[in-house]
Amino acid sequence: MKKLGLIGYPLGHSFSKKYYLSKFTNEGIQWIDYDLYPIESIEKFPNLYKNDPSFYGVNVTIPYKIAVLAYLDELSEEAAAIQAVNCIQIRQQGGTTYLKGYNTDVYGFQESLRPLLQPQHTNALILGNGGAAKAVVYALTQLGISYTFVSREASENALSYAQVTAEVMQAHTLVINCSPVGTFPAIEASPSLPYEAMTSDHLLYDLIYNPEETTFLRKGRLKGAQTKNGLEMLLLQAEKNWEIWNQ
Repeated sequence: MKKLGLIGYPLGHSFSKKYYLSKFTNEGIQWIDYDLYPIESIEKFPNLYKNDPSFYGVNVTIPYKIAVLAYLDELSEEAAAIQAVNCIQIRQQGGTTYLKGYNTDVYGFQESLRPLLQPQHTNALILGNGGAAKAVVYALTQLGISYTFVSREASENALSYAQVTAEVMQAHTLVINCSPVGTFPAIEASPSLPYEAMTSDHLLYDLIYNPEETTFLRKGRLKGAQTKNGLEMLLLQAEKNWEIWNQ
């Protein structure tokens, strides 16, 4: 049986495992399994595929999206630019193993955002500057959209939330939440923004998908803004992983 899986630590609820096992059942895909592999250190990663040649692909999550780079033989264009990987293709032949890393977060975000874009969406605010923001930045650059980071503290590369005035909000009609603020169970929380300055020209995108509508999105919707959560991004990313593993 061929094997796929998710590495990270710790691993609790997994969207990936549920998604792929449902896909296999619904599409009659046999002889492939998808499981969780919580490894306490990245040094244990090679033990998975070196001891089991049936592995032909894995997903990577926190905290190993960067650390896993040291074990890869090749990176796709977007993974090389971002220096973070969430999908690995494993090829084994004649005792030799070849690993190629990809970042399908880019594809998922870009393709879920593209249909919503209007001519006024030329400047974006990116809330948070962690790992998820790297994929967003790459996708926005590909789409020709300029961006400004917003973080808890102002820096050379970011505004603080206190610096996001009504004027700033009006000049940035695309707002993307890459922070964990508003995630279940703290669903009442939302990024500190002048929501009163939002209009129907605004598009709010939240990478969070649980809850389905975060407080951030609800506040924007009540001001007439178009809103989108991160579920479709995950679905598109998952299908892109499947394509990569089986190409």
